[in-house]
Amino acid sequence: MSVRTMPRNPAVLSYYALRRTVGIIALSLPFALALGAILLALVRPGHALPQPVLQRSISDYYYTPMGNYLVGGLSAIAAFLMCSRGYDLNDEIAGYFAGAFTLGVALFPAVNPRSAVHTRLQIEIQFAHTCFAALMFLALAYFCLFLFCRSSPEKRLTRRKLHRNNLYKVCGLVIVVCMIVMVSLNFPSVARWLDPIDPLLCCESLALMAFGVAWLTKGEGLLRDRPQERNHFA
Repeated sequence: MSVRTMPRNPAVLSYYALRRTVGIIALSLPFALALGAILLALVRPGHALPQPVLQRSISDYYYTPMGNYLVGGLSAIAAFLMCSRGYDLNDEIAGYFAGAFTLGVALFPAVNPRSAVHTRLQIEIQFAHTCFAALMFLALAYFCLFLFCRSSPEKRLTRRKLHRNNLYKVCGLVIVVCMIVMVSLNFPSVARWLDPIDPLLCCESLALMAFGVAWLTKGEGLLRDRPQERNHFA
């Protein structure tokens, strides 16, 4: 019996799987938190929907039964980001910073929205959480708009690579627009106007999903090169 030859290096396949894992976690995190909190509330005594049904933001799920899942998901994304490698040292450093910012979001929670009084320490931790979250989203946008669009100088650009670059740019722009909207919520008039759609939760969810789509694509989960272009590595 002839030995089956692997069409690609197993190490490369594992690395693509890691990228897809990052994408799947980020893409599914908002849905998993919301659905998990609702289902856990329904199976508890009373079988009532949680109040509110949806939290004000992704961060507020820290104080629901899905809090451990939120911390675990963010920690996993942080670990994968720190393990990411690109074409040069700049890519590696960007991965370390993005991972550190994401880990900071997980380890420094926002204040409990259901508490009327917060200590000074809790407010300081909330400030750290906000800073880490802003830096994390900036880093994620940087990945999509710049790092993911790069290609090895030794390989030619394929049509699928050009399509992927367009998708990366769209994902990056979605993250940037979401950040602008989140910053604009500091203006009371804007916050009142957008309040019916839970703007903070929507923007955070969209930004995470855009990042997840970009990483899923980078891991060849979407827009994979055709067999005749398989020698292309980008």
